[in-house]
Amino acid sequence: MIQRHTFDFLKELVENNNREWFQANKERYDAARENVIDFAAKLIRLMQKIDPNIDTELDPKKCVMRIYRDIRFSKNKTPYKNNFGVSIPTKGHKLGGAEYYLQISPEKSFIAGGYWMPEAAHLKAIRQEIDYNSHDLKKIIDDPEFIKLFGEFRKQEQLKSVPRDYDAGNENIELLKLKSFVAFHYLENNELSKNNADEIIADVCRKIYPLNVFLNNAIA
Repeated sequence: MIQRHTFDFLKELVENNNREWFQANKERYDAARENVIDFAAKLIRLMQKIDPNIDTELDPKKCVMRIYRDIRFSKNKTPYKNNFGVSIPTKGHKLGGAEYYLQISPEKSFIAGGYWMPEAAHLKAIRQEIDYNSHDLKKIIDDPEFIKLFGEFRKQEQLKSVPRDYDAGNENIELLKLKSFVAFHYLENNELSKNNADEIIADVCRKIYPLNVFLNNAIA
C-alpha cells in the first residue's frame, strides 16, 4: 500500500516547492520514495503474471521516476514534481513502446497504459495497423468494461488535419488522427492505501494489456 506519510509529504511539497524546504525534509522524501519502490516491486510481480513482455529482471528502483524537474525550458520553475511516477515498460522495443504508468499524487492519482506520443516511425506503424486491422483495436476499446474504466478512447488529442496517406472518408479516421493511444483511469487515494492496492491496480492493467499487445505488435 501507499502509506499516509507518502501522501502527506507530497501534499506539503505542493505548498513548499523549494530547495530549502526539500532539503529540510529530505529524510521524509527518502522514506516516501522507499514506500513507492516497495509498492512498485509488488505491482511489478503481479504485472509479470499478466503481461509476459514485462522483463523478469526489471528493477523497481529504476521504474520510479526522478522527482527533480528539468526546468531549463519550462516557464514553471518549481524544482520538484508534486507526484511519484512509476513507469513499467514492456521489453523488446529499443525506441519505446507500450507501457504501464502509475502516478501517485496528493489529490489525483491514476493508472494508465498504452503508448503516449509515439515517435514518428512508430506512429506511422500504429496507424497502418489500425488501417489494416481496425477490428482488433475496436474490439478492445469498444468493450463496455473498457469504456467504463477508461472512457471513450477516441476522445484523446487528435490532429486537426487528416494524416498523410489517409482519406478524410476513412471509416477509422478518428482513430487514425490520434496523437497518443492511452487508456487512463483515476484512482482514489484511499484505494492506494488499501492492503490490496497492488491487486486493485493490476486488475485495471489486465484490461489495458490487450491494448499494449496491439500497439507492440504494430511496431514489432
